Amino acid sequence: MHHHEIAIVDINTLTCLGLKSILETIIPTATIRVFHSFGELTDDTPDMYAHYFISAQIYFEHTSFFLPRKPKTIVLAGGDNLPQLSGVPQLNIYQDETSLINDIHRLRQYGHQGKGPTAGKATATSERPEHELSAREIEVLTLITKGLINKEIADKLHISLTTVISHRKNITEKLGIKSVSGLTVYAVMNGYIEADRI
Repeated sequence: MHHHEIAIVDINTLTCLGLKSILETIIPTATIRVFHSFGELTDDTPDMYAHYFISAQIYFEHTSFFLPRKPKTIVLAGGDNLPQLSGVPQLNIYQDETSLINDIHRLRQYGHQGKGPTAGKATATSERPEHELSAREIEVLTLITKGLINKEIADKLHISLTTVISHRKNITEKLGIKSVSGLTVYAVMNGYIEADRI
């Protein structure tokens, strides 16, 4: 019988315990280990896990570890400020148990897609989200993440203040992200800015 080991990495004990009990119910054969920091995970043998459920915070701090393990990685995102991660499945932990269980089932299906011969081809098209930003919006986005205010962005890009404001509105509507920190995370995840520049 195939034996899964699942790692949960989250500083929040309640999240870990809640998720652990749900996962044990759904996947009774799995061994679920809880780590409260990335360090605890790497002190263990990090590569033996079938799945990693990790907090968004830890994901962003250690992207280089998780990116190569993308098919196994599920980011625990909280509430409605879900960062848009390209191609990384997310689990919203602030929802009722039934929805959570349905989501986990969906994610497990996702994790097993990568096995067939056509796995690579099918996802390439579906991963480009319909909320793609235009080149100009990306310019505005990167300047926002550098902490520039609208007026400075307008001067830098030689466009009017009104234009900047409408670009910002489009960006937040397309991405569903309103906070600058959320936009910064999005920009890093999509390679628009380097993480070490923040």
